[in-house]
Amino acid sequence: MNETPQDHPARCVRVLLAEDQGMMRGALALLLGLEDDIEVVAQVATGDAIVAAALDAKPDVALLDIELPGLSGLDAAAELRTRAPQCRVLILTTFGRPGYLRRAMEAGAAGFLVKDGPVEDLAAAIRRVLAGETVIDPALAAAALSAGPSPLTARECDVLNASVDGATVSDIAGKLHLSESTVRNYLSSAIGKTGTRNRMEAVRSARQQGWL
Repeated sequence: MNETPQDHPARCVRVLLAEDQGMMRGALALLLGLEDDIEVVAQVATGDAIVAAALDAKPDVALLDIELPGLSGLDAAAELRTRAPQCRVLILTTFGRPGYLRRAMEAGAAGFLVKDGPVEDLAAAIRRVLAGETVIDPALAAAALSAGPSPLTARECDVLNASVDGATVSDIAGKLHLSESTVRNYLSSAIGKTGTRNRMEAVRSARQQGWL
């Protein structure tokens, strides 16, 4: 008996979806599920659950938001590169910030898209990253090139991140195992580099740029 191509349909692209907003997560899963060659095999609401879900479900592509409870999508992407290297990462975010794009690429992401695009473009991007391509929102790519890299050092970022919620210099020093004078030096440097007047403005500015 001769077999036709329909007897052996192409394997579906297995997708893990990480999105903390339940309605958005459900809508994305539903829309992607309408594609003949895409199957959402895992859905998680927190960054901490991404790696475990990927190791269990073995997706081909992980579709990750950036700002998630617990581990960020960018940190999860870096972990996936080490623990599930066969899984390609596509960042899908509301926040099209040049700094986020640079950090995503450094974490090993294969693509970066903003959420305001049509689902057809997202489905096409999933197929393209699985095929080995890198897919980046064109406008964001241009903005990232013009913005340049983050001027903040890793330690300056640590100190700014620890500054939220009204933490005192003493609190930050204890959390990061630094002296208070060292913390003040890092804060002063970060404030100068961001062109702001105080550490809370520095935090806000760095986040708007996607440096934190």
